Amino acid sequence: MKEKNELVEAIVAGLQEKKGRDIVVADLTEIPDAVCRYFVICSGGSPLQIQALAHSVGDTCRTKVATKPLAVDGLNNAVWVAMDFAEVIVHIFLPELRSFYDIEHLWADADLHSIPNLD
Repeated sequence: MKEKNELVEAIVAGLQEKKGRDIVVADLTEIPDAVCRYFVICSGGSPLQIQALAHSVGDTCRTKVATKPLAVDGLNNAVWVAMDFAEVIVHIFLPELRSFYDIEHLWADADLHSIPNLD
């Protein structure tokens, strides 16, 4: 990422807290008419872990940057949860759905940053 973004850092910290895997930050700041400034994409091993990841992101963002998502969708099925923070959209997937939708590559011009897994 070209610039330090405290919200993105808090989101990544929340995902790492619950052992989110294969975190990618897509920097969309240089793309005109992008829906947001960043996508943060992550995999969880089960619906239960995906719910825990989403709750951890919400808690970490409230604590570290005093913000909460405008909307959260997908918590009931927890196979793909989307969290809308306006300038950042978080996608938490089961690995097979993440591979199928491959959203990190929908924005071909995005600057992609892989975050190493913590284990």
